Formats: sequence, C-alpha cells, structure tokens
Amino acid sequence: MELVGDHAVQVPQVYNHPFFNQHMHDLRVCPTQSLMKKLFALIAASVLALSTTVTGTAFAQTSFAQTIPAPTVAAKSWLLLDATSNQVLASNDADVRIEPASLTKLMTAYIAFSAIQEKRLTLNQMITVSTNAWKVDPESSKMFIEPRVPVSVNDLLYGLIVQSGNDAAVALAEAVSGTEDAFAALMTREAERMGMKSTRFSNSHGLPSPNNYSTARDLSILATHLVNDHPEFYKIYSVKDFTYNKIKQSNRNRLLWLDPTVDGMKTGHTQNAGYCLISTAKRPSGTHERRLVSVVIGAASDQARSQESQKLLNWGFLNFDSVKLYEKDVAIDTPDVWKGSQNEIKIGFTHDVFVTVPKGTASKIKPVLARKDPLVAPIDKNSQVGTIKVMSAENKVIVELPVLALEQVGPAGMFGRALDSIRLWIH
Repeated sequence: MELVGDHAVQVPQVYNHPFFNQHMHDLRVCPTQSLMKKLFALIAASVLALSTTVTGTAFAQTSFAQTIPAPTVAAKSWLLLDATSNQVLASNDADVRIEPASLTKLMTAYIAFSAIQEKRLTLNQMITVSTNAWKVDPESSKMFIEPRVPVSVNDLLYGLIVQSGNDAAVALAEAVSGTEDAFAALMTREAERMGMKSTRFSNSHGLPSPNNYSTARDLSILATHLVNDHPEFYKIYSVKDFTYNKIKQSNRNRLLWLDPTVDGMKTGHTQNAGYCLISTAKRPSGTHERRLVSVVIGAASDQARSQESQKLLNWGFLNFDSVKLYEKDVAIDTPDVWKGSQNEIKIGFTHDVFVTVPKGTASKIKPVLARKDPLVAPIDKNSQVGTIKVMSAENKVIVELPVLALEQVGPAGMFGRALDSIRLWIH
C-alpha cells in the first residue's frame, strides 16, 4: 500500500532561522513561570516562517472507466450493482426520473419491517381493514382483504410482497402511521435518510401519481438497504406463492423459477412505467458470496423484464470478481498522533472492505492511503482520518473509501500540547 499525505507539502528549514534559534536559547535558560509564554511566542514565530513556504495540491477524482463493454438492455433505464462492494458495474439512464409502480412497495415493506423491529408492530397483531384499504383500485393487484375483517401483520406482509397487494400496502401504512398520507411522508423521509436524492413517495402502493417518483439508482439503494438491514424478513421475497381468503396467487418474479441463485425482489407495472423488475442473486466468489442487484425499468413485457434482468445478472457474475481488501476493525496503519494522550492511533474500517474488478485483474489493483496528516488530538473513534483510493492497472480510481479512527485519542496536557506544537513546525 502506498502512502501519500493529504497535501503535497514543502516543509521549510526553520532550524537555522534566527528567531527560532534565539527563542530555543531563551527556553533553555528562562524561569519556569515564563516557559509557556516563550513556547507560544515560538509557535507564532514558526507560523510566520512557514506561511511563505507551505503549498498544497488537492487530489483529482477520476471516475472508474469500465473496460468490459456493457450488455445491450431493452429497457428505458437500468442499473447493475454489486451489493458486496457497493459498486455500480454498469448502468444506462440510471438517474432519469421514473414512475416506480409497485417497486414503491419495497419502501412500504422496509418501514413495516422497521416498525416490527422497534416493537411498534408485531407479526401476530391483528389489523382491522379500513374501507380505504379495501376500496383501493379494484382493477389493480390485491390480496383481497375485506373491510372490518381483522388480518394479521404477517399475512399482510406476505400479501404485500408475494401477491403485490395494493390493499395490503394501505392496511400496513395505516397500521404504522394512522393514515396513508402520514405514511407516505415517512417513506419520503426514510428515502432521504438513505441518500435516495431523486425520490419522493405520495402513496404506499405505487399506483400512478405525479408526486410518486424515483430513479433506477435510488431504487438500487433501497433494495440494498432492505437486504442488509432486514435479513430476517427479506426471505419472504423468495416465496413463490401465497394463499389468502382461499385465493392462491403466485409471485410475479419469474426469475425465482428460472435461476436458483435469485432470492428476490419485486416486480412493478403500470402503463406509463412499463414492466419493471428489481432482482437480486447471490453466488459463490472464492471464499465468500457475492450479491448483485439488477434494476430494470420500462421493459416491453413481463417476459422481457425477466430476460433483461437475467442478462444483467449473468454478465455481472461472469465478468467481475469481488476481492476482500480489508477486515472489519483491523488496523491498516498506526500513524503518529500529535498533542494526544498517546503517540499512535489505529486506523482502518468498521466493516469488511470489498472491491469489484474485472476478472483476472485483482492482482493488479493498488490501494493508496491518503491520510489527513498531521493527525492532531483529540480524535473521536470512527471519525474520518483519511481515504483509501483503489487504483486499477491503468492508474484509474476504481473506488474511494473513507478511513476511520478505530479508537479514541484524548488530548495531552497543556505542556505536552505546547511541545508538540513546536515539533509539528520542525517535523
């Protein structure tokens, strides 16, 4: 691993500076009570000496130019994400605003899962179905709940995910927030928290509304959060059929039957949105498993959205590898700390770090650590102290990751901080 500073700094030679030498002599012979005054005077002089000679240059950000041609995908917009490394492998019009249709229900499910996790709902809790939920567009997909007939939260989740029931979506929204409007506002806030910058929700089911919109990129973020944040509930997305009210309905995700490595996620369709599918698959990759997330928006048919999604998943698995670079909570470096209660600090990552690269190129990648030197205490645990830039064989940035402090370093005493101030200027 190469190491570069946060800036390219030219350090002046202050050892022979007359003012510096005079004050070092004064420090050696001055009385104790004037020591701190002399120290601060020396620091000020050093600042003046440095001000004319320190220069800095900022790093330029270079986007990763993929060397493998992306497949041709028959869809309005699409994106393929490696969820293991959180890298986008290929995309087209991924930031174009789209109508998410029933893909909206991913956020509905996410918030319902969170409510259960926070014990605001329970799986066995019985929900009385409102007229509002029962009367949702009769021509749309439904699980066929009935007004004033209680239904369990567990059944509503299966009706929402497997049967894509719009009535189930409204019933869950009302159970969590009281009204669907309040729930939609919560959905939008949650999207903002996740970093879905181009998304807004106005209902829980995805039926057409000018204020219900998203992008392929944002939906990939949502899908990844759902898998990672709620693995205990995510398994419902692999269920192939569900029966409620004596009506059996099949999951509309055809890939559950066609590809055994696919374990979710969600279909969607309206006249304006076209046929949409978010699919995700997990396959072995060396000593670990990789998960890819495919988002296909606006295909021409049910069959086409499945074919294009399968094409993307196969392309991603066949042409790329994910490589584990660093382990969670293991120090990648122990740089010096100035003005601190200890002289060094462990830095690294709070999660396992993977990078995705074209097959056969893993041995050619090069991580470059750029620290925010000098590291001056106090330093909080998990605060950013630098970045790792993973460079390709062509010297392009594949990915840039924040490097964090793995421990906390408190400040030194006043005298220690003053001495380190001097050392900083002459280091």
